[in-house]
Amino acid sequence: MPPIPVLASVPAARWELPTKGLSVFYGLPEASRLFHYFLPHAILQGRQVLCLDGANRFDPLLLARFARERQRDPSEFDRRIRIARAFTCFQLTELLVRLPRLLQTFPAQIAIVTALPDLYFDEDVREREAICSFQRALQSLQAAKRLLLPIAVFTDAGSSSSPRRKLFQHLIAQADQVLRFSEKENASIVLSSEKPVPAILKA
Repeated sequence: MPPIPVLASVPAARWELPTKGLSVFYGLPEASRLFHYFLPHAILQGRQVLCLDGANRFDPLLLARFARERQRDPSEFDRRIRIARAFTCFQLTELLVRLPRLLQTFPAQIAIVTALPDLYFDEDVREREAICSFQRALQSLQAAKRLLLPIAVFTDAGSSSSPRRKLFQHLIAQADQVLRFSEKENASIVLSSEKPVPAILKA
């Protein structure tokens, strides 16, 4: 697994977690780990974040570094984020199905999901079973939207050559907004909108 990029500066006005709808962030092989750079702003706003962490992407040391850089105690950041890990596509689906119950014990204002649909590309899992599990995951995402919970999916799937990459297109089709990371010649990372949030969600 490549290390999390250490960015010299982040354009905070653009790199904010959504407040409504289902958003998908993709575009670079390390995209599913770049969600760390969105956490400080959300936490300092007072938002609690529930992270359904596919494939063990979360790095507590990086979050602690962000806290110290902002002259905050790392425990302050830790209290506002809850991590639930999944190592297989079936575990990630179950976390999404259980999302309403997880919110009862940790009332988050936003959920982050990583490695969706990346985990469903596992060739050790039969394609039919992976697709059925993925469909349950999408249904659970739609149910979460009815709870008015904003969800941000960070995925490396856009960089994959897996024959199951069509699952990524299904995710994009259901998203309310799609944002893409890209790397400039000076190695800086920029974020651009490919599918802006609908007007109905802006209201």
